[in-house]
Amino acid sequence: MHLIMPARTNKHSTGRARPSKPTPKADPLAPIRTRINGIDEKLVSLLNERATLVVQVGKAKAKAGLPTYAPDREAQLLKRIIAMSTGPLPARTLEAMYRELMSGSFSLQQPLRVGYLGPDGSYSHLAAVRHFGSSVSCENLHDIAGVFGEVLRGHVEYGMVPIENSIGGGIVETLDALRDHVLHAGRKDLTICAEVQLAVHHALLCNGEPRNIARIYSKPEVFQQCRHWLAQQFPKAQLIPTPSSSKAAEMVAAETASHSAKKTKIDSAAIGSELSGRIYGLHTLFRHIEDQQGNVTRFAVISRTQTPASGDDKTSIVFDLADKPGALMHVLQAFARQGINLTHIEKRPSGRKSWSYTFFIDFLGHRDDATTQRALQSAAKHCKDLLVLGSYPRSRRIL
Repeated sequence: MHLIMPARTNKHSTGRARPSKPTPKADPLAPIRTRINGIDEKLVSLLNERATLVVQVGKAKAKAGLPTYAPDREAQLLKRIIAMSTGPLPARTLEAMYRELMSGSFSLQQPLRVGYLGPDGSYSHLAAVRHFGSSVSCENLHDIAGVFGEVLRGHVEYGMVPIENSIGGGIVETLDALRDHVLHAGRKDLTICAEVQLAVHHALLCNGEPRNIARIYSKPEVFQQCRHWLAQQFPKAQLIPTPSSSKAAEMVAAETASHSAKKTKIDSAAIGSELSGRIYGLHTLFRHIEDQQGNVTRFAVISRTQTPASGDDKTSIVFDLADKPGALMHVLQAFARQGINLTHIEKRPSGRKSWSYTFFIDFLGHRDDATTQRALQSAAKHCKDLLVLGSYPRSRRIL
């Protein structure tokens, strides 16, 4: 006899058949992502094809003794790329992409070394990275005089030095270095080959709590630029001046480690760039704490190679006036007669004689222009010394 056993059932079963699993819905983004993947494949292939041509350009430049970095060519390329675009990518994004692409091209041709005012994480460091890209070697040269010296020695190909701030005016260390290392030394083998505009945004950097911050470190100029914000948010904090904002971040990182070991609740903070915070392991507590928006620093790229005309150029000159009445007026008139637009004028003590001054002028045009040459010849008649610091593509965008 065969016994028929009842079928097993789940004790929670209702006796009904289990519903089948729902069919997964098709991903509506899948077709778009497939197209994006296909475009990425083409882009990578085209970029490597471009890189092959770049290598050929590098070999030709080396054979002809031409520099790897050509600011005039860079300016023309960026202008053309942005003009070709019909969107939706913004011009700023396209420029950043092509700067990185050109940076990779430099490394394929000849590795470039760029010196800057340190420590790591300074605004000069940030300007060097944004202008030259991440494929070049950026060297911390500690001070502005060191940047000039290493460019002149050929230890670095280029130097990034701040020359003017939209709020604070001329950077005296750079102006004095141009006066001493170039004009008074009679050096014609050092030139400004490019200019860079960098938006300066200050951040409060700290690994602690805002309520525990008792000391804040930074450059005196930075404290001035954040004066109202600091008075409102940290009126009792001690403001401690440092040689640079990146040095402030370095000091706070060391002090934070010490406080952590001692288990103290007193915190220190630094004001500087977010780049310096990432380098020294500090969190960004507050961004954009500067009182005045639109804070921009203009940097000069110095080298030993002159830049050919790009079609939209500026020229910088430095001079000591002759000791005669109306000398400065005659120099300025020399440019006015040629219809040349002066964009910046600055003066510093000459360092040679009390109450005598060295003047710096920027104007639109290239040193090779006929009008520029006529103006310079006329102006030189009223100067003890006059030297062209360089002609370079005019910076149109802020990084």
